[in-house]
Amino acid sequence: MEGNGAYNRHSMIPSGGGALAIPFLAQAAQRVALDPKERPVVIADYGSSQGKNSIPPIRAALHSLRPRLASDRAVFVFHIDQPSNDFNSLFDVLSGDPDRYAVQDTNVFPCAIGRSFYEQVLPAESVHLGWCSYAAVWLSRIPARIPGHFLPFHPGPALAAFARQGAEDWAAFLALRARELRPGGRLVLAFPGRNDEGLTGFEDFIDHANVALGEMVEAGEIRAEERERMVVASYPRRKSELLAPFEDAGYFYGLRVEHYELLPLPDAAWTDYERDRDVTALATKHALFFRSIFMPSLASALDRVRAGDIAAQNAFADSLQKRMIQRFAAKPAPGNSFVQTMVLAKAD
Repeated sequence: MEGNGAYNRHSMIPSGGGALAIPFLAQAAQRVALDPKERPVVIADYGSSQGKNSIPPIRAALHSLRPRLASDRAVFVFHIDQPSNDFNSLFDVLSGDPDRYAVQDTNVFPCAIGRSFYEQVLPAESVHLGWCSYAAVWLSRIPARIPGHFLPFHPGPALAAFARQGAEDWAAFLALRARELRPGGRLVLAFPGRNDEGLTGFEDFIDHANVALGEMVEAGEIRAEERERMVVASYPRRKSELLAPFEDAGYFYGLRVEHYELLPLPDAAWTDYERDRDVTALATKHALFFRSIFMPSLASALDRVRAGDIAAQNAFADSLQKRMIQRFAAKPAPGNSFVQTMVLAKAD
């Protein structure tokens, strides 16, 4: 994600998708097994990014949990993301956002862990309630280059390679979370997903960015070799792929599926556009959303950025953003997508 709080400012789509899973998180908080001891209750936020989108779900979970706890029982909230995450923005949100979840509860203690969730990040059987919104769409590695594109949205060998990596990473993610969850614990997830036809809703949106990258090669702003290296390690899964580990026995490492749902996610920026007809504002919102999420991954393929040239990264991002705004404004369209919600329970 782009740093300096950019993801916090421009991640409307992940925020809207995660919001659809918050009612299930509140219900899960009412159902998790709580031991009678005085040990702290642990909530894990897997893939916290810069923190803004974590406030509503964690606040909802605490609202459901606190009536079940003694008023002085401590609750630890662990925000987990990769070491390269913008933790400064996360800490700013946790300490200064007016809606922060710990502002009125002195026995809630936010913490942060800089580690990939494709590793064990917390002790075995320590987590009562887990939350993961949109982060599990990211893979542990890039399995293949994608000829002519940077995301595996179209059928071919690259999409097959990403599907295999997606299955491997999903199984690893589940096994690790099962190890960390306490018996009777719950894990609530939200994902961008594919429908039964294999569509994400983002195809046209992403293709605009891909064409803009080609224009940058033609203009000499980036080299063809750099463009070929640009691949984003993201893979939206189908329902069948998410449920596959549970098919044989109904359980996977002690986890079972309590809930699954695929829902359409309307584009909030398009709703604004239908009201005010400001096509520049619409195009800018779409471009900034793309920039905040995908730009660092694309820029990492540039030789100068690899050498630590921050100015080169910013120049690349500015140029691509400008081109995308032009393309979005010329052909305004909603960025509607799909969100999948899941609740997993660990056997008592």
